[in-house]
Order: sequence, then structure tokens, then C-alpha cells
Amino acid sequence: MLKAPVNLEDSQQYCRFCDDAEAVKSKRSSTADIQKTRSAMLWPVLFTLQAVCSSVAHAMQHYPAAWGHYDVCKSQIYTEEGLAWDYMACQPEATDMTKYLRVALDPPNITCGDPPETYCALENPYMCNNECDATTEELAHPPELMFDFEGRNPTTFWQSTSWKKYPKPLQVNITLSWNKTIELTDDIILTFESGRPEQMVLEKSLDYGRTWTPYQFYATDCLDAFTMEPKTVNDLTQRTLLDIICTEDYSRGYVWKNDKTVRFEIKDRFALFAGPRLHNMASLYGQLDTTKNLRDFFTITDLRIKLLKPATGATMVDENNLSRYFYAISDIKVQGRCKCNLHANSCVFDKGKLGCECEHNTTGSDCSRCKKHYHGRAWSVGSYLPIPKGTANICIPSNHGPVHRANASSLGVANRNQ
Repeated sequence: MLKAPVNLEDSQQYCRFCDDAEAVKSKRSSTADIQKTRSAMLWPVLFTLQAVCSSVAHAMQHYPAAWGHYDVCKSQIYTEEGLAWDYMACQPEATDMTKYLRVALDPPNITCGDPPETYCALENPYMCNNECDATTEELAHPPELMFDFEGRNPTTFWQSTSWKKYPKPLQVNITLSWNKTIELTDDIILTFESGRPEQMVLEKSLDYGRTWTPYQFYATDCLDAFTMEPKTVNDLTQRTLLDIICTEDYSRGYVWKNDKTVRFEIKDRFALFAGPRLHNMASLYGQLDTTKNLRDFFTITDLRIKLLKPATGATMVDENNLSRYFYAISDIKVQGRCKCNLHANSCVFDKGKLGCECEHNTTGSDCSRCKKHYHGRAWSVGSYLPIPKGTANICIPSNHGPVHRANASSLGVANRNQ
């Protein structure tokens, strides 16, 4: 590392035992000569370091899968026949998927403000100074405020109507749709501006909302609400990772009023294979390839949040002051990536729709079929194995010649016809 030139004061410190100014001057001249010599010696070292960094960058560009990202689909390599393509399994980078969703509420008129309404505080039923008015921007709470930029003051949030129709349940379905298959890579986090609901279900769909399956149940009393024993994600093992559980950790909103988040823990499930700090992602990738239904567990096209009972703060609902009970959500986080079946490293949002930019001679929104004239063998999803580059399983031309496979039933349509 190059050092700063030594100034006069430094020289005088070195020469504190010198008898006259000539000694100081001589010392300064000597120090300057030393600096020049050191600089001349360091230049070759710097050039060497630059060459090493360039080599590492080149290696990362062509073999980034070694770093666990699978972000390059192919690279050129030298063979005996000359330049050729080396194909690798690849996938897009994870990102904030709430930027690309559509939200729908059921019932559709459940958002507050039409007509205007006044709300009371849960802890103090006589403090009723919160207004909701859909015709006034400062007092409106539409659904899109669940996904806007956080950190504003005052906080922005969506809010439901209050529980005016008691004893009829105050229930709301919030459906998030992507019109695209996506893979979850981090925890789903809901942040409530009000108290957290006492009963809630998170559901997923893999067929664009035609059918739904539960992801997790949430309740202050799981046995009473869903006839399920309460569990946490820490109770799960590798064998039971796909189990659907009911947890009471996120429903005691009145007791833990400072914590307003509700989670569906993705990373804790990853950690069952990859270790507590996800240091062994190779193990997780291997399990995603070989464990039945594991990859589908983290794959969705839609999410549905079923709010079944708002926070009440007590065992009994105060029927004389129902304006205390409602739902309000300030933020929803969904981190994930487009599912491209390991055949694309980028996903584009065009004309309101997500789609993979397919490689490996594949096509379709999810790269789930071979391109025309590339049916030399049956389409197959890419593989994370062998680590670190995986297997691309590219589609090959229909006239490529016979494909030797152990199982003839796996041959493509074109080959069977031949």
C-alpha cells in the first residue's frame, strides 16, 4: 500500500537528536528517496494484483454457479474442435415480487371509507378519533398502500371496515396474483397497523387460483379455532418440512402489541437442509432436486390471506363498541424469483405480465417446453446437480439423430414418430 509523503513535522520527529537544520534537511531528502524507492517497488505488485483480480472476475463471469447463484445459462469453452457452448442450469435473481402482483379483496367493498367511518382504539374504547374517508386522500386507506414505500411518517396502510355487523364474523380474503409461477426465496412478512388477527390462514395456489391449499394456520388458540395442536417451525424436521401447522406465535397481538408482524418462515425451512445460517446451500439445492414435492412446496402462482377474526384484546367482544375491531395492514413482503425451470437467468415484466427469457432452446412463460424443431428428446426441467453448475437438459434439434436413453418412453414425440 502506498503511503502519504512525510511532512516537515514528521522529519523533525525523526531528527529530534539532530544538532542543526542541515541534519533536518538531509533527513527530509533521505525520506523522499525512500518513498520513491518504495513506490517503484510497489508498482509490479500492483500490476500483479490487477492481473489476479481480472482472472478472478473472469472466472466468476464464466463459472458463477460455483458461488451458488446459477446465474449464467451458457459460456463458451475451447474443445478439440474449437469454440463450443458449455450449458449450465440457471435461474433469475431473487427480487421483491410485490412490484408485479395484482391484489383483490373479497368482499370487494370491505375497504373502509365509503361511507366515512370513525374508529376507536382497541386498548381504549373511548378514544375514537381515527377517521377513514375514501374521498379524502389523507384519510383514505386503499389496498395499494399495503405495497407502497415504507418509512413514511405518518404510516400508510390499508384498512377494513369495522366490525359493525356483529355477531356475523368480520372476514376478509386478500388475494395476491402474479399470473406467473414464482419460487419463494425468503419469509413472507405481513405487518399490521392494527392488532394482529386472532385467527388467520395463509393459502397458496399453483394453478392461478382455481384450487387452494393451506400454507399455515394462525390463531390465539389453535385447538379451539382449527382443532390442531399448536406448533412452531422449530418443531419441524427434514421429514416433516411439508407438514401444514398451526402456530400461536403471531396471534397474541394484544399481549405483544409492539410486534405487529406475521411471518411464514421460508428461511427456517431452508435451514433444515442448508444449516442455521444457510451456509450449505449445496445441500439445499441437492434436496430440491431429489426430494419429492419439495420444490413445489416453495412454488406459487397466487397467495391468499384469509383474515377470519380481528384482534379483540379480550376473551369477549364488546358488542356495544364494535368500532374497536378491524384489520389494517401497512406492508406485505414477498421475496422470490420467476420460476423458469432452470432454463433462464432473467425474467421480464412486459405489458403487465411476467415472463422468462428462455435459454437452452426452450420457450413458454416458464420455459416449460421445447422450441419448434427442437424435439429431439422430451423436454425436461434443469437440474441443480451436479453442484456447482448443474445440468441444463437442453432441448436438441429434431434431426439431431438418434438419442440413446435407458428408457425409450422418455424420447420426444419426433423420435417416436421416426
